[in-house]
Amino acid sequence: MRKELLPGEQVITITRQQARSLFFPVLAFIVIPALAAYACAWIVKGNPQRLAGFITVEWTPWLMGACIGLAGLVLLAYSLKRFLRWRAHRYILTSRRIIARFGVFSRGDWQVSLMSVRSVGIQQTLLQRSLHSGNISLDTGPSGTAVLADVPEVGKFRGFILDAMDDLPKGEVFEGEVLTDYDELPWELREGGRDER
Repeated sequence: MRKELLPGEQVITITRQQARSLFFPVLAFIVIPALAAYACAWIVKGNPQRLAGFITVEWTPWLMGACIGLAGLVLLAYSLKRFLRWRAHRYILTSRRIIARFGVFSRGDWQVSLMSVRSVGIQQTLLQRSLHSGNISLDTGPSGTAVLADVPEVGKFRGFILDAMDDLPKGEVFEGEVLTDYDELPWELREGGRDER
């Protein structure tokens, strides 16, 4: 992140989305191996042979391998995929802008300059209120509204944004220095051209 900062810009905080989106992937990570172990024990006891007469004892390793492989496939396709998506989604607040980064294999991001933010709002569902999270909407005027979804400790994060907006230098342009003494300008750049002396 340091190499992507503008001159004089500092990182204030970095956060991820609320971890409640990981509830079902974590539950699956616990339940699926337990179900696979139960199915393997059921196979070892010889129950498949009682269900279908054509299944012999030689099938046992193959059936167990199929149970373990199916459990691993579900864990990779569901739990790991959602964990990686959550881990890759970050909100970065710097002294000059807000950056949202997302995507595991194909990366994306968007940035909002703090200078363009007119107002900062919070929306919370009942579940989000109980978990101290919420959605932050940034009104950027004619360009629209940007939304930071499921921000943890949403009130504190909004406070950081408002403090950073208050700390912005008044009347300065970030890309360069503001000259206060216009006599330092070269003659070609002065309005009206060269003085005739």
